[in-house]
Amino acid sequence: MSIIDAEKAIGYTFKDKSLLTRALTLSSASMNENNQRLEFFGDAILEFLVSEKLFEEEGSEGQLTERRKSLVADSVLAPVSEKLGLDKMLVRGKNDDNNKKAVPSVYEAVVAAIYIDGGMEAAKQFVYSTLDFSRSAVSENYKGALQELLQGSGQPCPEYIREDIGTEQKHLFSVKINVFGKTFCGEAENVKNAEQIAAKSAVEYYNVNHGESRN
Repeated sequence: MSIIDAEKAIGYTFKDKSLLTRALTLSSASMNENNQRLEFFGDAILEFLVSEKLFEEEGSEGQLTERRKSLVADSVLAPVSEKLGLDKMLVRGKNDDNNKKAVPSVYEAVVAAIYIDGGMEAAKQFVYSTLDFSRSAVSENYKGALQELLQGSGQPCPEYIREDIGTEQKHLFSVKINVFGKTFCGEAENVKNAEQIAAKSAVEYYNVNHGESRN
């Protein structure tokens, strides 16, 4: 995909095209001109812009903090990146096809690149037009739903097996649960979201395979 195609996909035209190229380049493809520093900067810009948006909402500090966490989590940014096609634009090195962290991280890198190239208003326009701030976007309590399903069938609550798989620069947690004779996994920047993702997979599996038997 060309830079022009990439600009059309994200809805922003760069004055300095090299910034976009760098934002899309992983460290496995280039040790020097990669998106790691942009990702670091973009993470901070994204949190600020989301905080600014949420400041207009009602709610306590704790509630707004949780809302911000849910909006900037990897589990949210990954599908946004995929919808924009950023995952297909990534410049990867050889044997770097399974780097799941690269997909949500490239969104942060693009945010930083737009900010550097066009300023805060350009970055704000990109973030506000690509993230879903509606209350309906807030994830359901899948852990609670899974617990109800298990208790209803006389099964014990699952044990959530947690593992820190992140780095010093970026937290990432993996959670596994064994229910319904299968293993379900979730990954996110915090344990709570990772647990919800794993539980969601289990609930969706149950609904597809056993939902009719409850009626």
